[in-house]
Amino acid sequence: MTSPRPLPTPEQDAAVAPMINHPLQRQVFVCTSKSCSANGSEAVLEAFRASLMDEGLLFYKNNTQGAVHCSHCGSVGFCAIGPAVLVYPDGVWYAHVTPEDVPEIVESHLKGGVPVERLVRKRLG
Repeated sequence: MTSPRPLPTPEQDAAVAPMINHPLQRQVFVCTSKSCSANGSEAVLEAFRASLMDEGLLFYKNNTQGAVHCSHCGSVGFCAIGPAVLVYPDGVWYAHVTPEDVPEIVESHLKGGVPVERLVRKRLG
């Protein structure tokens, strides 16, 4: 039996993965599984990234000060009514999101803290 490999220290990990110590406010997950993709979720994802970048909110390797991380993901359980978007840690699921809806979600929810009710289909808490 071999001994376990030594793991890097948390400090070493933080030096190469700045998200570890960053105080992110929210994460936006855009479903890009089959059903959502068929309904245009890739365009929704790109609209989120562009809008968040325009606002200086997008966290990525060239803007580690951004407050919102945005990524694609597998199903968030709403593929039949997609494109589906989940905002974490708020626990808000959006359905039928179009690229045209994204600026409103960014302004109202991600900047203002008020979800866009016409698109909300589920919320935790």
